[in-house]
Amino acid sequence: MKTKIAVLVSGGGTNLQALIDAQGKTLVSGEIALVVSNSAGAYALERAKKAGIPTVTLLKKELGGQEGFEAALVQTLEDNGIQVIILAGFMTILSEHFTSRYPRRIINIHPSLIPSFCGEGYYGLRVHQAALARGVKLTGATVHFVNEIPDGGEIIAQKAVAIQPGDTPEILQRRVMEQAEWILLPQAAEEVSKLYMEESR
Repeated sequence: MKTKIAVLVSGGGTNLQALIDAQGKTLVSGEIALVVSNSAGAYALERAKKAGIPTVTLLKKELGGQEGFEAALVQTLEDNGIQVIILAGFMTILSEHFTSRYPRRIINIHPSLIPSFCGEGYYGLRVHQAALARGVKLTGATVHFVNEIPDGGEIIAQKAVAIQPGDTPEILQRRVMEQAEWILLPQAAEEVSKLYMEESR
């Protein structure tokens, strides 16, 4: 039996695609059983459908805000027997009430070397803009466990990426994805899925 994974998404789903492509290769102990989006127009949903993965869309405004959203999310995860949760470009901060239900079972990918350029307000291109504005020579990506503090959970893995002369936030974002995020996230997903299987034996 493989560990059942839910991937939570909000946007284009490039990290979801990396996970889909890694199934049966890097990712062997777990399988993506569900993709949940908090945005009805997320292209990630199309990627999931093409791969034959069930999808669910949960909208905060229809569920009475954060509390209702998290209650519906818990129910959805339980209904689908989900054991590990991966946040892949998921643009909602989850409360301690939610994260404490799944200790060391929720992971997130962040496009910097934590503790640099992380925490509330640092997401998407903003992270790369901040790195370039500071003039750092190295950036990268971090996979970490999720707790109630944005980007505050224990680090699982990091990979550095060099900043090149002439980089724009968009160019840097693409390089960090290709050289770090798309490699690290499937590796971490395998590690956590394997760990869950061992612990639940």
